[in-house]
Order: sequence, then structure tokens, then C-alpha cells
Amino acid sequence: MKYTNVTDSAMFISGNALNLLLNLDNMKTLRANQKLEQIIADVEKKGLEAPKLIDDLKELREMALLEQDPLVVKSLRLTYEFLQENECFDVEAQYEEDEEGNEYPIEIEDKDNLLYFLNLLKNAEHKINREEIKDYRSALKLELY
Repeated sequence: MKYTNVTDSAMFISGNALNLLLNLDNMKTLRANQKLEQIIADVEKKGLEAPKLIDDLKELREMALLEQDPLVVKSLRLTYEFLQENECFDVEAQYEEDEEGNEYPIEIEDKDNLLYFLNLLKNAEHKINREEIKDYRSALKLELY
């Protein structure tokens, strides 16, 4: 590549730095998604007794802080606090509605409940997922405070 002046070469270097910066941003998201996948796999195998579950959730929360998603950050913190305090995940955040419009909490096993919540985080930007994450956040806050 031939440069005609110093400005051209500086733009080329700047462009490479920008590409590198963009790739680093993708790595954060990729790293967080890989961590989330690892946590889900551990919970599927070992349930709530998965080794380092609380530490893994704390690490994932730190990644969410870097990605600046306050809803996910708070939901993860409340989740590991709830797990620490209760050693279960019997959070009533999912409801079904009968013909008259009455809502009833869905009875779900702790492991499946946590897996459902974690899977919502895979696509936390999706409108419906965000609403359900908010439901979990609200239910966790009620239970803890």
C-alpha cells in the first residue's frame, strides 16, 4: 500500500485501531455468552449444586456491567443473593392466566426455573425476554427485601 502523505498513513493506522477496538467489543459479548452457556451447562448437569455457581454468576454480572445493561446486572445480583440465602430458586416469576383473567404462578422445579431465567439472558435485548427478566427482578426483590 502506498501512502501519499502522513495523513493517509495515520488514517490507515487509525482505521486498524478502530477495527481492533470493534473486535474487542465483540469479544466481550462473546466471552459473556460463552460464560452464560457454561453456567447453563453446569446447571443442567448438576442443578443448583453446580460447583462455583454463585462465583460464576458474579463473574457474569461483572461482564454485564461492562456491557452496561442495568437490568441484567441487577437481576444477576438478586439471583445469586437469593441462591445464597435460600439455597433454592423457587421464585414465582412466571404466571398463567385462566379464562376469567385470573393469574396463577406456574409451579416449576428450582433447576428448571433457574435455567429458564438464564436462557432469557441469552437474548436479553428481545422485548418479550426483557419483560420476563423484569418479572424475575421484581419477584426476586419481593422475596429478598
